[in-house]
Amino acid sequence: MRRVINSTYMSIDGVVQEPQRWTFGYRSEDAAQYAQDLLFDADALIMGRRTYEVFSGAWPKMTDDTGMADRMNALPKFVASDTLTNPAWNNTTVTGVDAFPSLVRDLKDKPGQNIVQYGYGPLTTALIRERLLDELHIWLHPLFCGGTEPGDLISHHAIDAKFHLADVRHYDSGVVILNYQPV
Repeated sequence: MRRVINSTYMSIDGVVQEPQRWTFGYRSEDAAQYAQDLLFDADALIMGRRTYEVFSGAWPKMTDDTGMADRMNALPKFVASDTLTNPAWNNTTVTGVDAFPSLVRDLKDKPGQNIVQYGYGPLTTALIRERLLDELHIWLHPLFCGGTEPGDLISHHAIDAKFHLADVRHYDSGVVILNYQPV
């Protein structure tokens, strides 16, 4: 069975929104390799509408020497949304929010590699509630962002769930990746 892995950037004060504004100062080659390995060990992406809109506005224009942009653009993308119509990013399938857990169950049952979700929000909450999330990788960044809106914080989207720490990776940039698995 395929595994669903969430990969989320978070600040020390729990901010998960708009990581493109505060993560670039913490890039390192070793963490980039981890991100590349995560992407290349997957053959499908799932995301909510907001993450899709950010990614679809950036990734199709990107190029790089590692092949990450080509991989990101080529993978099938499954988006949970009741409002997104006419997705412009190639290989995108939009499914209604209520039907999305069923789609993820079907994806998990098919042969293939991992399924990755980037970002943390209402979709992640639904995946946890439905026991569809297999791993939660929190990229803890050593800064306070001072999120001013409740929706900026991971706790705004959290539900009552327990996890155990399966792995910790430390990087010279100060970023720590905490790999949790549901109990």
